Amino acid sequence: MCVALPGLAISTEQGQLTGRGLEGFYRAGRRVLSRCQVRVAGREPVAVQSRMTTADSARFLGTVRTSAHTGPDPDVVVERVRHADGTERITLYSAAPRPLRLPVEVALGTDMADLGAIASGTPGPELPASVHDSGLRWSSPVGNSSITADPQPADALASAGLLRWEFVLPPGGSTSVELRVRPDGTGPVRAVGRAATSPLAPARAAGDDPRVQELLRTSIEDLQALLLRDPAHPTDTHLAAGAPWRCGLAPAEALAAARMLLPLGTRLAAGTLRTLARTQLRGPGEQSGMIPGPRRDAGTHLPPSCTGTEATLLFPVLLAEARRWGLPDPDAEELLPTAERCLTWLRTTVGDAPYLRDPQPAGPVRCETQAHAHRAALLGADLLDACGRPGGAGLRQWAQELRTAFREEFWIDDLGGGRPAAARAPDGRLVPHLGAAAVHLLDTGLLGGGERASGLLDKVQIEQLARLLGGPAMDSGWGLRGLGAKEAGYNPFGHRGGAVRTHETAVAFAGLAAAGYEKEAASLLRGTLAAAEAFGHRLPEMYAGEQRTDGSAPVPHPAACRPAATAAAAGVLLVTTLAGIRPDAPAGTVTLRPVRSAPLGEIVLTGLRIAGAPFSVRVGRLGLAMVEEAADGLQLGV
Repeated sequence: MCVALPGLAISTEQGQLTGRGLEGFYRAGRRVLSRCQVRVAGREPVAVQSRMTTADSARFLGTVRTSAHTGPDPDVVVERVRHADGTERITLYSAAPRPLRLPVEVALGTDMADLGAIASGTPGPELPASVHDSGLRWSSPVGNSSITADPQPADALASAGLLRWEFVLPPGGSTSVELRVRPDGTGPVRAVGRAATSPLAPARAAGDDPRVQELLRTSIEDLQALLLRDPAHPTDTHLAAGAPWRCGLAPAEALAAARMLLPLGTRLAAGTLRTLARTQLRGPGEQSGMIPGPRRDAGTHLPPSCTGTEATLLFPVLLAEARRWGLPDPDAEELLPTAERCLTWLRTTVGDAPYLRDPQPAGPVRCETQAHAHRAALLGADLLDACGRPGGAGLRQWAQELRTAFREEFWIDDLGGGRPAAARAPDGRLVPHLGAAAVHLLDTGLLGGGERASGLLDKVQIEQLARLLGGPAMDSGWGLRGLGAKEAGYNPFGHRGGAVRTHETAVAFAGLAAAGYEKEAASLLRGTLAAAEAFGHRLPEMYAGEQRTDGSAPVPHPAACRPAATAAAAGVLLVTTLAGIRPDAPAGTVTLRPVRSAPLGEIVLTGLRIAGAPFSVRVGRLGLAMVEEAADGLQLGV
């Protein structure tokens, strides 16, 4: 899958685009070319290799024997380099000891189908083609598409959708054809992340474990490919949720990804926050101040959750932490009123109650929602105080009340030491299943001076949760299951019922490491790195939660986005957590809390950003961290 949004190219390992399944070139969710089949001397090349070269390009190699009497060796090597921007270069290399006369045909077609129709199996028939310029053109009520070729074909047959050339290759010679497919009236795709103004710093990793370097490089490439601009405000960029299914803005995922990517600079956070600030609901009503978002399936035990609630609570958290990482004061001041409205919505919705309920009638009180709300209250209070705004004391008071109630009323005691409830039903009944949503209890947020905010659990409860997350019911060996393997309804392919979700695994790793439970954290890290290696270091948003055994491999999930914004950002979080970087740019300090056990040996991170300046850090094999590059005046905190 080659991605440079809004462009997308989906191929099988064979390289030929046959029009079956999802194959084809896409632009903004519409398939502008579904079929591109090459024949050389009347034969289809035999596929021998396919691989991604970058996030937005893939290379396919095939061979052709032009005569049955030439022995087992191929006469021609066919290389196809396919790009998400709608271009493909087909190069023929002669391996024959004599000159070759090679007729080349490319069969083309499209249905101009929407991605949703293709996914549901109703794409519609191929459209008739017409000869156009140096290629072919297709027209439909929903749009038009054309393909041009360089060099111009010797023959173009509209009825068959066929372009033909005849080349003569000397021994060792080569020749190329470049195809360019575009919707009518558009130019080539200009991927945001490929521009000089990309908001993501080109960070690099090196060290004893080469997988870290590959994971960080691939993650940043995938994130660049998923970047989009706000059409009405082109200086503001945000991340699409993932390809191929969710190539648009998903507010909660965009905010979560931007937060994990603060070590790469604050520009993505600023663009994401500004984009979502323009969507905030205003005026009277109980939803005033919310960042709207769709509902998300929550598995078999709970009804769908409102991602708008999560986005509304993440907004002030991201703004507060971005300020710690060096978000410029004018940006913070511009976004502060939106954050205040989010926090006002929180306090208004809670009222005199200790918990934040789901917005739907008779909705449950979810564990992870309380974690998000508690973090938003504490970091929001910190933000308001720093900016000289009122309201911080009230937020802290409510957070204290929530903490007290949660520790007493959300904990289920049992013979195994207890566990946090997944939710409280409207009648007060606790929903007892153990799932990955509990990891958000460990993600408490960053305050000033390198300090982490307090969480909803006490020390004994955190220790028990760490033991549960590190146990075989939750840790699959490839990452953290979304639902414990011993729970009713467990399904290793359940996207909220047992599959490994990359984002939550990374949050668990970071939270466990920060709380000092490095053994459990290291197990999740090693499992995720092993899975990443199996997936070519391009982590999907989820994969099957089957138990890892000797010689096994992680099983892909058929509905997973890959690349996905939160999964690629999780790769960055996994790597940067090893150094434990806790900046406080307004105070001019940075505190390092590395993973002391150094589970991957020595690691060096370069090209990060704090306060807009490059930041580099080295963590040695003994778990000691040393700053190697930083902004002038940035002091190392205690």
